[in-house]
Order: sequence, then C-alpha cells, then structure tokens
Amino acid sequence: MHSTRSTRFFGPVMSRRGALAFAAATAPALLAGCAASQPGDGKTEGKDAGSKKIKVIASFYSMYDFASKIAGDRAEVSCLVPSGTEPHDWEPSTTDLKSLEEADVLVYNGAGMEHWVEDTLKGLSNDKLVVVEASQDVKLLELSAEAMEHEEHEHEGHDHDHDHGSTDPHCWLAPSNAAIEMKNICEGLIKADPEGKETYQANFEKWEKECVSLDGEYFKRLEALPGRTIVVSHEAFGYLCSQYGLTQMAIEGIEADSEPDAQKMAEIVEFVKKNNVKVIFTEELVSPKVAQSIAEASGATVEELNPLEGLSEEDIAAGKDYFSVMRSNLDALEKALA
Repeated sequence: MHSTRSTRFFGPVMSRRGALAFAAATAPALLAGCAASQPGDGKTEGKDAGSKKIKVIASFYSMYDFASKIAGDRAEVSCLVPSGTEPHDWEPSTTDLKSLEEADVLVYNGAGMEHWVEDTLKGLSNDKLVVVEASQDVKLLELSAEAMEHEEHEHEGHDHDHDHGSTDPHCWLAPSNAAIEMKNICEGLIKADPEGKETYQANFEKWEKECVSLDGEYFKRLEALPGRTIVVSHEAFGYLCSQYGLTQMAIEGIEADSEPDAQKMAEIVEFVKKNNVKVIFTEELVSPKVAQSIAEASGATVEELNPLEGLSEEDIAAGKDYFSVMRSNLDALEKALA
C-alpha cells in the first residue's frame, strides 16, 4: 500500500511551502496568484492566436475545472476521468499513459484520491512534465475509524493496490481549500510556461475572490440554521462540515459505489429518526437506491448533494462548474437544515 500525498513536483524539482492560512469570514489574499476562463465561455485571456498552447492533463473533474480557470486560453486542458465516472478506483489506460508522456503539466488532487499517481509517474519517461499535487499545503483531515475499517474490508483479497491512505481527500469541498488548490495549480503552470505568469496570476486573483465570496455565503446562510447534521452517501463532506460547524453521517466510507449491510442500514435509520434528519443526500454518480431505502424507513426525503468528483456531460454542456454546483449544494443544505 502507498500514499500519494507526500510529494509535490514542479518539473524535476520538489518544493514545499508552509501551510497557508485562509480566514473564512474575511477576504485576505492568500498570496499573489492565478485563475482562468471557464471552458467554453468565450473569454480569451492569454496567448496570441497561433501561439502553441501548453498541454495540461487533470485527474478528475474538480482538478480539470480549477486548471481550466487558471490556464485560460494559454493551455489545452483535458480530464483523465470521463464525464459521469466515479473516480475513486479509476485506472489510467494505455492511451492515458501516452497522453501523459506528451503533456506539459499533470494536475491531481493528492491526499489519497488518485491511488494510481505514484506508480504511473515512476513509469513515465516524460522529463519535462510538471506535476502539481493540488492539495499540498491544505490541512488534511483524518478519515474516521469507520471509514478506515471499511476501506480495509473493501479491498481484502484484491490483487491490486488501491490504498487511499488515512486522510480524507475531498478537500476541494471547502472553498478556502479550493483557493489553495488553485494557487498550487497557478504555480505549476508558471513553472511550465513562465511567459504566462502575468495571466496565470491575474486569473488566480479573480477566482480566489470568488472562493472568498462563496465561503462567506456558506457562513451567512448556514450559521443560524437549527439543523447541524447531514446524512450523505459517502464520507465526502468532512471539510465542508468542519468549516461550517456541521456533522456528517455517511452511509458508506470513502468510496461511493459500495452498499452497507443490514446492520449498518438499521443503525442509520435509527440515527435519522433520533436526530430528526429530514433529508438523506445522494449523489449524481451513484445509485440512489440505498438512500431511498433509508428515507422510506425513516420518513425522510431524498435530495442530491454533489461532491464534485465528476459532472455529467449534460451538466458540463449546461455550463455548470465548481461554483454553480457549490451554490446548488448550499441551497440544498439550507433547505434540509432549516
């Protein structure tokens, strides 16, 4: 077993900065930094027409969205995990490996999210590749004991190494952490494309302000609500809950595509009744069957809370992104906790 969170590469050089503080109720800048136009929004920030763009590959949707915002039109950004695919146990194909050999930048979350990164990087011969571990400098949360036990049980007897580590990887779901991840991506793009520094920094500053605004909206709308507990499909909302004083009860552990046994189901139903939980949250990329069963047994309703691990092609075509989905999540939380 291995963890991928211990190193971050900017080209062949590893770097480590001190942890960044982000005051949630105020709006200080993290550092002078970066962000970009959303894919398909028609904005042009960056290279002149005809200039060769750098090639950026992101691991899954949130990393793709952040990288696209930072890069603007100075880069061609692609996403390894296809739309609508749950990313936790996704594996790169031969075609993906070939793309990485030709890429200038790889952006991944780290913190145990992408179990394949360490071995994949060892097998690449692309010595120009700038590798950005976006979660570097984020204060990571430890997984619950229950999630760790489930993780070990889930992979018992498997001949593959899918260790997600002991930390909760879903750090992008706190806007303050999203800003740190964008900052790290900005630095990686500057490493790969120094001529674009001014563009990347200007873009980051734009989207960092949006993170601060989103963070303020969450605080303002959630702090006075009577409900403080949410029941969710899997243990993905720890950072969001920690930031805003909520508690999550997860139907399953760190992975979203498994199902609880009868005893666990009964415990959750009892918890829902005892804590007067009104809503069971499911996710776009997993079946709502278990959530619906718990809701029927407890008298709750079922709604969606999106962990932004991946969006459907329809959502992407409709122009949804990290910020619009996070605001939809806020609407759902406010309604459930009122």
